[in-house]
Amino acid sequence: MTRRIDLLGVDEVPPGTMKMAFIDGTDQVIVVHTDEIRAYQGICTHEYFELDKGFLTGNGSIGPGGEPTGTLTCALHLSRFDLATGEALDPPAELPLARYPVVIEGDRVLIEVPEGPLEVNE
Repeated sequence: MTRRIDLLGVDEVPPGTMKMAFIDGTDQVIVVHTDEIRAYQGICTHEYFELDKGFLTGNGSIGPGGEPTGTLTCALHLSRFDLATGEALDPPAELPLARYPVVIEGDRVLIEVPEGPLEVNE
């Protein structure tokens, strides 16, 4: 069983930006709009720190050699995460960000996740 969770309006996250959304007032999901709209866990996998305090680089696609062309950098210890996969690229983070399937419905950004607690890597 899956559930769809409404996060925010498409217009709230223009291209080249990111915005934090909250589920049930506690779970944090970062919505990133680069070459597409993606959603990940909103906290760094290394240490509890909100990823919307960090910054984006590139467009998030995969280069010809398989290298990431976009990253999300955590401002606390500067660990970078590949926007295409969520993989941690730099220490101290070692675990990937949990990535959630995004559904655009009308002008809203939703994620489609299994019933129960939201998956988070820590």
